[in-house]
Amino acid sequence: MQLPGRLRSTTLGDLLGALHRARAHGHLELLEDHGRAHRVHFAQGLVVAVEFDGATASLAEILRSESAVDDGLLRRSLLRAIASGRLHGEVLIADFHLSSDVVDRALRRQNLARLTAIGALGDARLVFRVAMRPPRRGFLSAPLQPSEFLRGRRRARDLRRATSAAAKDRDAWHVLGLSPGTQPPEIKRAYRRLARSVHPDLHPQATADERRALESRFVQITQAYRALLA
Repeated sequence: MQLPGRLRSTTLGDLLGALHRARAHGHLELLEDHGRAHRVHFAQGLVVAVEFDGATASLAEILRSESAVDDGLLRRSLLRAIASGRLHGEVLIADFHLSSDVVDRALRRQNLARLTAIGALGDARLVFRVAMRPPRRGFLSAPLQPSEFLRGRRRARDLRRATSAAAKDRDAWHVLGLSPGTQPPEIKRAYRRLARSVHPDLHPQATADERRALESRFVQITQAYRALLA
């Protein structure tokens, strides 16, 4: 499967969607020019782990924010995980008998937050490496589903729509002779002033060609007004 070479030419949503449809197995690597590397691991097109080289909420912080575990237990379990070289989630479940469902929900939130952080990157070099082993914290038995990792992600088509809408707004301001951000009362006054000046019925002496030009201008002014105050 051929991916774009740079993140700036696509969106994370489009990349995730393409890798899901291709049932990809391996990891997508996003390499920033200043050295940071981020990875999204896939198994059969589903996300099983996300690594972000930067600050995101830890498992302990997520559990604390959900009031799922008291601070004392979190501190003890984290120290034990560090001392034993095991994952914090493993220790919470095996040694402190925290529900695996609680840990799973928190880990899923953590990985989705990492995806959001990756999606906010301005640019990165894109490389897909096939059949690489995911990290120990991967969700091999219950990967993130498309409804989780694709929901709300920006797509190129969304950016095109936004760019088109912004261009239409710029045109509308220009047609009415106003600066962006002008308040509705002034927009209405400008519209009424321009509409009176070009309304065909107010120019009874106009020739047929002049009347068609006035009608076209009146429609343009009306469309600009509606675009700004719709």
